Amino acid sequence: MRSRDVILGRVRRALGGPTGEPATYETDIDRGYLREHGARTTEETVELLAENLADYRAIVHRCTDEKLSEVVMRLLAERGAQTVLVPPELPAYWIKAVDATRIYDHAANTPAELDGVDSVVTACAVAIAETGTIVLDGSPDQGRRRVTLVPDHHVCVVRVPDQVVSSVPQALERVDPTRPLTWISGPSATSDIELDRVEGVHGPRTLEVVLCEEDGWLQ
Repeated sequence: MRSRDVILGRVRRALGGPTGEPATYETDIDRGYLREHGARTTEETVELLAENLADYRAIVHRCTDEKLSEVVMRLLAERGAQTVLVPPELPAYWIKAVDATRIYDHAANTPAELDGVDSVVTACAVAIAETGTIVLDGSPDQGRRRVTLVPDHHVCVVRVPDQVVSSVPQALERVDPTRPLTWISGPSATSDIELDRVEGVHGPRTLEVVLCEEDGWLQ
């Protein structure tokens, strides 16, 4: 028996589970953990998402679907964006008011071309309130992973309340694990050994999240 199997068997024994290798992960792995922490209304879940996004230094905006185009236009104008990267199936009305040159996501785009883009606007797959995390899955309204990692400014639209869940387990039920998932908690940042924070190292320096509320969802 390999050392790895011995160690894992001891871990399973300590957790009160079977000591041998699981026959199937669906039946032999305990899934009795909490699916969310505390009971919240939909409104409270959305508020928690906004709070945790801000805690991770994302800039949070809220609007209705009717005002979304105006909000996106304002965010790009305030940034001074002359070019905006657009995923192939981003809803056209989201950026209809934007006064910037559209650059559409194509496989032929080089890293240098993407690096020269001022901003990118995308949708998302799901947003997690408890962790303040946005999940992208490479769908046509989000584009390939690199379009959200190279440009320095990312505007991400989250549909409220349809795309908001409380917890990671709930988010995992919504995504396809075979897709190229990108989990984002705030703008890109890292720290050196002296804990000096540096932003924009391996992703956008500025993340703006627009919580786009469906008309009448609180009624």
